[in-house]
Amino acid sequence: MARPIKETPILFGEDARRFEERMKQVRRETPEEREQRLADYALFLKMLERGKQLRKTSV
Repeated sequence: MARPIKETPILFGEDARRFEERMKQVRRETPEEREQRLADYALFLKMLERGKQLRKTSV
């Protein structure tokens, strides 16, 4: 059986201000980082598809 999900804490004061400022900042990525991220994603999709194929053949 699943455990109950705890309530999400609410930020107040200085913590809330820092969080909001950080969310406004856009994180840039270099072309190399983007290429690596997309390659990792493609690999993940291949592994996922392979897992589905193996599950179908073993059942």
